[in-house]
Amino acid sequence: MIKYLLIDKRFLILLFIINLVGTIYGYMWYEPQLVDTPKEFLLFVPDSPTASLFFTIFLLFFIFNKHVPYIEALGMVTLFKYGVWAVVMNMLTLIINGSLHPSGYMLMISHGAMAIQGLLYAPYYKIKVHHIVVAAIWTLHNDVIDYVFGMMPRYSSLNEYMSEIGYFTFWLSIISIFITYQLTICRKKKTL
Repeated sequence: MIKYLLIDKRFLILLFIINLVGTIYGYMWYEPQLVDTPKEFLLFVPDSPTASLFFTIFLLFFIFNKHVPYIEALGMVTLFKYGVWAVVMNMLTLIINGSLHPSGYMLMISHGAMAIQGLLYAPYYKIKVHHIVVAAIWTLHNDVIDYVFGMMPRYSSLNEYMSEIGYFTFWLSIISIFITYQLTICRKKKTL
């Protein structure tokens, strides 16, 4: 049942619209930080909306039965990574502050959905190893920009934990790359 829903054109169009709106909202959420961001880092600061943008582009092509494997790899790796990352950061904020703004709960739900939707479409991606290599370079480079150059998303109550968060984020990147490899390359080898 879910397999047929995932490839239904009406569902794909609805998912495309939801992701497009979410992507636009995500870039708007980052606007205060982008104003202060040096030009050379602008591309790498809005992590979640860029991940969502990759998936939105995938959906647009997929609706028309086309594939963009580099975008698919970037989308799968970054959707899972930043989806999980945002859920964890908002949970940490809740633990540290004892409360969370309603938008924090909305971010947990939306980012959890991001992580899941990227995985659900794994059987439909046309990803090869070299696509994952490019996605891995992008993702790990982004970690350097965020945690070496200090361009990570701003969560003021978590500022004193940036070293630990950077370490967690690095390993989350590795796990995201590994999951992408397992669900695309390894799964296809097993079905051949």
